[in-house]
Amino acid sequence: MKNYNIDTKCVQGGYRPGNGEPRQIPIIQSTTFKYESSSDMGKLFDLEASGYFYSRLQNPTNDYVAAKICELEGGTAAMLTSSGQAASFYSVFNIASAGDHVIASSAIYGGTYNLFAVTMKRMGIDFTFVSPNISEEELDKAFRPNTKAVFGETIANPALVVLDIEKFAKVAHKNGVPLIIDNTFATPVNCRPFEFGADIVTHSTTKYIDGHGSGVGGCIVDSGKFDWTKYPEKFPGLCTPDESYHGVTYTERFGLEGAYITKATAQLMRDLGSIQSPQNAYLVNLGIESLHVRMKRHCENGLAVARFLKSDNRISWVTYPGLEGSEDEELVKKYLPNGSCGVVSFGVKGGRSAAEKFMAGLKIAAIETHVADARSCCLHPASATHRQMSDEELIAAGVLPDLVRFSCGLESSEDLINDIRSALDNI
Repeated sequence: MKNYNIDTKCVQGGYRPGNGEPRQIPIIQSTTFKYESSSDMGKLFDLEASGYFYSRLQNPTNDYVAAKICELEGGTAAMLTSSGQAASFYSVFNIASAGDHVIASSAIYGGTYNLFAVTMKRMGIDFTFVSPNISEEELDKAFRPNTKAVFGETIANPALVVLDIEKFAKVAHKNGVPLIIDNTFATPVNCRPFEFGADIVTHSTTKYIDGHGSGVGGCIVDSGKFDWTKYPEKFPGLCTPDESYHGVTYTERFGLEGAYITKATAQLMRDLGSIQSPQNAYLVNLGIESLHVRMKRHCENGLAVARFLKSDNRISWVTYPGLEGSEDEELVKKYLPNGSCGVVSFGVKGGRSAAEKFMAGLKIAAIETHVADARSCCLHPASATHRQMSDEELIAAGVLPDLVRFSCGLESSEDLINDIRSALDNI
């Protein structure tokens, strides 16, 4: 499918049924798999043969869907996880451990910020958070001898800041580490970070990729381009023998194209078990089949709502990637020429209390801890997803205390605007 348009890959990528096989991806709802001999199974445990033996590590349904997302992103290997949070955790923990350091953009999802700043810090991994607008020179100064990766989001959730992927990739590579990009909001339909120098891409498939609020999940995709073997002292987990698999060296056995994902599957998924259920993977695939169609509508609605909000004097500010005159206008043209997402962030005059009254007056958009769905929804992050952060931390992350995140679904833009207007009238 390499030479096909991304629209065709959304529909037909990943799964190639043979003669007489199911046309739709089959749901292999089985925890385990049968083999004729112990030696056959032993080869799987030694990573000497491909196959399945226990769904805590791998499952055929999951692999079909992961292969589709891999094709959409232009990667060489991919794996599904139980959630986007698991994908973010695995993507970093696969190459960083106690005593190591990671650089992350400060404008990232609040749950990811907490994962990095609190939970993984307790595991001994130190994180430095930098402004997405940091200069190359200042970014370079943030690196330490023990820095193992740089992490950012294509479109920050919920600040909607667009990351300069090429800048971050350039400085990361200068310092011998990979750039990990969470591409959840843009999806591969609107941005393919590998084309701009990123090395690893993650997704919360719960969002646009699923698109219907039907299943929680995540995905990690490897570009296969980062040369781990140039820095064996930085990445011993990939470049030295793994005694838990009889001394296999992942880069030697699976090459640059497969080492990273194989290690994450064989080691992290084996021990931590954050597997996506086959049923959820099946639902994710159904969502992907319409992703290229849905994203166009999401973006159309997002821009229409952003323009309306900008024109209403009851709104103090509006942020939307692609809105005329936005600070990220040049970055949007470069990275998101065909559209960004359906999420609009804005402030209601009157602060937190006014924002809460506004949301209570909405009829179509529901207040949910969710985003990027076929149905419109909204959230006040400072009271929900980012409530663990102080006002100072909120501002540093680009999440103002009065911020409302409005996720435009697939409804009529006229109805959405009327719903917003009516809610503003009721404040």
